[in-house]
Amino acid sequence: MKQAVFLYNKQSGRGKIEKVVDQIVAVFAEHDYRMTPHAIDFKANPYDGNEEIDLMVVAGGDGTVNFAVNSMCAKGLNLPLAIIPAGTANDFAGALGMSHDPIEAARQIVRGTEQRVDCGRVNDRYFVNILSFGVFTTTSQRTSDERKHKIGKLAYLIEGAHEFRTMHAVPLKVVTENEEFDFNSLMVLIFNGETAGGFHLARNSSVRDGKFEMILLEKRNFFRSTLAMGRYLMGGTPKIVRHVQAHTIDIVSKIDEPTDVDGQPGSHFPLHIECLAGALRVICPATES
Repeated sequence: MKQAVFLYNKQSGRGKIEKVVDQIVAVFAEHDYRMTPHAIDFKANPYDGNEEIDLMVVAGGDGTVNFAVNSMCAKGLNLPLAIIPAGTANDFAGALGMSHDPIEAARQIVRGTEQRVDCGRVNDRYFVNILSFGVFTTTSQRTSDERKHKIGKLAYLIEGAHEFRTMHAVPLKVVTENEEFDFNSLMVLIFNGETAGGFHLARNSSVRDGKFEMILLEKRNFFRSTLAMGRYLMGGTPKIVRHVQAHTIDIVSKIDEPTDVDGQPGSHFPLHIECLAGALRVICPATES
C-alpha cells in the first residue's frame, strides 16, 4: 500500500477544505493509498518523519504550495507532489489543469500521471507561480483572509487600487542570458505559471517550457501608467510595458524593494532568478486520448 500525507490549510478558501478531509482520504483509500491528514503548521516542516512517503497532497492556495515546495527542498528531497485547489486564486493548480472541486481534484490525482514541471528559484527561495515587486507586490500579502473569503478575486483588485496611491519608481539593471538593459520600473512580474490572482497576465508562459515570462511596467506619470496598466489588462500592448523571456535573470537596484513569491514575502535585492526546468514532480490529470 502506498503512503501519502494530506497537508491542508484550514484558512484557505473560506475554510471549506476541512469539511471534506474524510471524503478525500476515502478517495485515496479506494486506490490503495494509506493517507494521513495533517493540518498545516507553517512553523514545522511537514516532511519531518515523512521523508519516504510516496506522495504529498497539498490543499490550499499558491502560498501553501510554496511552503510545501520550500519545505521539501530544505530537506533535499524530490518527492511527487499533488495539488487540491483550496485557495482564492489557485494559479499554479490551474496551470496543471486541476478541478476546483476538491473531491473531483482528488479523483484526478488518483487517476492522474506524474509529470515534470518547471520551478522558479530566487536567491535561496523557490516559487511555483510568480515573483513580483513594485506596485501590487504586496497585494496578496496585504489582502486579509476575511476579505478574500467574502469577495474572492475582487479583493486583490481593491487592495491593488489602493497601492497606486503610493506608487514609485524602482531603478533596475536587468541581465538575462540574451540581453542587458536599465529600466525605471513601476511593476515587475516574473511568471513561471500563467496567471496572477486568477487574472491571465502572462500571455506566453507555461510551467513546461523551461523559461520565465517577465513583464515590466515603466514608470511614467500617474495617468499614463494607470492607463497603460488598464490597457494591458484589457488585452492591449502599451509601449511602456516590456516583455522578456529568459531562463535566468539577474536584477540589481539601489533600492531594496520588497518582493513577493507566490503571495508570500520574498527575497531581498540583488535577485538571481533561475527557471529550473522540469524540477518538480507533480501529479497532473490524465489526458484523454
